[in-house]
Amino acid sequence: MSLFLHSHPLASFCHKVLIALYENTTPFESVHVDLGNEASRAAFFRISPLGKMPVLRDEARGRTIPETTIIIEYLDRYYPATTPLIPADFDEALDVRLWDRFFDLYVQEPMQQIVGERLRGGGDPARVAEAEAALRKAYATIDRRLGGHAWITGDGFTMADCAAAPALFYAKTLVPFADQPKLQSYYDRLLSRPSFARVLEEARPYFKLYPYRERLPARFRPDEAAG
Repeated sequence: MSLFLHSHPLASFCHKVLIALYENTTPFESVHVDLGNEASRAAFFRISPLGKMPVLRDEARGRTIPETTIIIEYLDRYYPATTPLIPADFDEALDVRLWDRFFDLYVQEPMQQIVGERLRGGGDPARVAEAEAALRKAYATIDRRLGGHAWITGDGFTMADCAAAPALFYAKTLVPFADQPKLQSYYDRLLSRPSFARVLEEARPYFKLYPYRERLPARFRPDEAAG
């Protein structure tokens, strides 16, 4: 095995890379990072001094690759398969990279800010309200973008959709978007994508740790999943 992904099954940014790997059935070994375990934490910080997940280690090429977008770019270049996640056409690739950054910066970040405030015991209501407003603005932008195509940049599933799936999955538990019909339909397609469905199934045992677990889709709520 050449590729080792250091990650945690609950982390949304880790989901993004896992979707890319599963889309192309790329062989890799998952290295579970448990920051609460001293040995696991120490081993992870040796490979990722900043402590950010996920990190991809390619033993065959002697490379350690951090940052989700860079990891997917790397996989697309050195481990290509049946589903190119970044188009060969330069302008189309720019569009994919733009929407990849959009979901990371304008959906993931406010979502994580709200969750972080909850973990701090409720946090600052003003900061929560600001993050919720940012999500609503992002939703409106996404809804305007979506047209007659299945995916965010067109007819093909790309890196941008890998970014969209986990970002929207968690964000929807915080600020619903049922009043955005195109966005809701897009989200439903993402949930049905086999690669993302697999990621969510693997994450299921860990959703009990999510502070807004009562707002998850019914099949992922710990009490319902246990039944």
